[in-house]
Amino acid sequence: MTAERNAEGKDGYAGFDPKSVEPYIVKDPESLAVNLARAMEQLGKAASAWLAPRESGQKSDTFAEPVTDMVKTLSKVSEYWLSDPRRTLEAQTHLMGSFFEIWSRTLHRMSGEETAEPAALQRNDKRFTDEDWVKNPFFDFIRQAYFVTSDWAERMVEDAEGLDDHTKHKAAFYVRQVSSALSPTNFVTTNPQLYRETVASSGANLVKGMQMFAEDIAAGRGDLKLRQTDTSKFAIGENIAMTPGKVIAQSDVCQVLQYEATTETVLKRPLLICPPWINKFYVLDLNPQKSFIKWAVDQGHTVFVISWVNPDERHATKDWEAYAREGIGFALDIVEQATGEREVNAIGYCVGGTLLAATLALHAAEGDDRIRSATLFTTQVDFTHAGDLKVFVDEDQISQIEQNMSVTGYLDGSKMATAFNMLRASELIWPYFVNNYLKGQEPLPFDLLYWNSDSTRMPAANHSFYLRNCYLDNKLSKGEMVLAGKQVSLGDVKIPIYNLATKEDHIAPPRSVFLGSASFGGKVTYVLSGSGHIAGVVNPPDKGKYQFWTGGAPTGDFDDWFKAAKETPGSWWPHWHQWIEKLDKRRVAPRKPGGPLNSLEEAPGSYVRARA
Repeated sequence: MTAERNAEGKDGYAGFDPKSVEPYIVKDPESLAVNLARAMEQLGKAASAWLAPRESGQKSDTFAEPVTDMVKTLSKVSEYWLSDPRRTLEAQTHLMGSFFEIWSRTLHRMSGEETAEPAALQRNDKRFTDEDWVKNPFFDFIRQAYFVTSDWAERMVEDAEGLDDHTKHKAAFYVRQVSSALSPTNFVTTNPQLYRETVASSGANLVKGMQMFAEDIAAGRGDLKLRQTDTSKFAIGENIAMTPGKVIAQSDVCQVLQYEATTETVLKRPLLICPPWINKFYVLDLNPQKSFIKWAVDQGHTVFVISWVNPDERHATKDWEAYAREGIGFALDIVEQATGEREVNAIGYCVGGTLLAATLALHAAEGDDRIRSATLFTTQVDFTHAGDLKVFVDEDQISQIEQNMSVTGYLDGSKMATAFNMLRASELIWPYFVNNYLKGQEPLPFDLLYWNSDSTRMPAANHSFYLRNCYLDNKLSKGEMVLAGKQVSLGDVKIPIYNLATKEDHIAPPRSVFLGSASFGGKVTYVLSGSGHIAGVVNPPDKGKYQFWTGGAPTGDFDDWFKAAKETPGSWWPHWHQWIEKLDKRRVAPRKPGGPLNSLEEAPGSYVRARA
């Protein structure tokens, strides 16, 4: 609960001090007026930066499409409540009754009476931690009204009948987006902290904020590129992605990196990592302290990594078969040439894991047995419970995305970045909007957020295949996906699988990963890590953070599996390494990167440095 108790130890305003409003009184109206004018000038520069690429024809807006879909979806909810006068009256009465209760409770508390706040309004919301959200009658009323209204809107969706599951899912998602955007914490006059800071600085915070706003629109070439970290503090290969190694091969879609050994012996079976192409691979090599790649090298793995190209119009026709052949297949050839070893252990992360799983099914159909074990990080192969990303996937939306991609040959990375941020808008969008543009504060340097902002494009053919075959039709889990002219089945994949999910994952929900385990034809070890899609994976053992759960075979109901699972404190990394060694713990002398191959350049290579 965010509602603190007042100075007298009672709920309400009995201890309200009139002097507490002094920080809200403008002391220098002339300076405030000047700074507001300067802020408007910066806002004008932002508008010019937005208009320039549109007037020149370099950019055409597509933001109307999701807005149109949102209006269309929410209108179906409204239609249900407005089609029957009794339902309309019920909805209005519930909302107005709640407002009346807030007003009545506020009047009682202002008169010094003790009035308990309803349990529905007692919530631990980080946005409302300032004490004036409770102690100040004005802001307390706004806070309660916001909670009541957003709860009412969510209930309208939940109780609407006659909607199909996809429409109801989209409606609930859009309502959360609108609620997040309209939170009183996002506006100067309704956020006590912002109000006080604006008065104290005579609006200088808004001048700085609007300047940053204009800079970020210019940096996004006409779109807002929301800064989440100080990007000037990072340089790839210098203080991020630093593990020593070489680029030993290159194809149209990827570079293959091999890292230098640090142990006296190494595991005989090399390790090949297939990261997602939606982001860059160095999330697994942020810095030496939390680099999974460095840690794996230090355990004796000969680590190879696929570094995907940041595609442009030349890669428009590169589809999943191309990524399977020219990416994973190409890398397997290079691993054998560099080490003389035909058999490898493989890791796939997120969509890289989905591609790896599909490639394994293709290899099974073709008799290719080079990959002897596969580890999947937060990977979905069954998209039945794929979470809120399914909001963006239906025939109309995919067709529109395909039409837009046909112009450039790719999907701009900012589009996917925005979609991912929308999944947690209250954490990944609006706090930065408030801090950057209303408080005028520069964000702190944070390597993970630097990586998050380093978005990549998606080739048109690849992205279309992914959306249709996985999210829309769920063909991989059904054994209906066609690659290289062959209908492939995960049931033919008999090798051992280490299937890692993360408990708070909003991209690959643990229930979805669990369900996908049943698609494979061999033994699957399902492991659930604490935290989310990134922190649950990038969790070095020496940090002692989070925990992981292990249990029996991933069959039956996920909740039943979790109840019976064993919880172990700390990182899952050592557990995974033990799993690898149980499969094959033979060791050989350490290998030089590239072996007989000539290295092309130092790791992390040039592909990863290309900016979208």
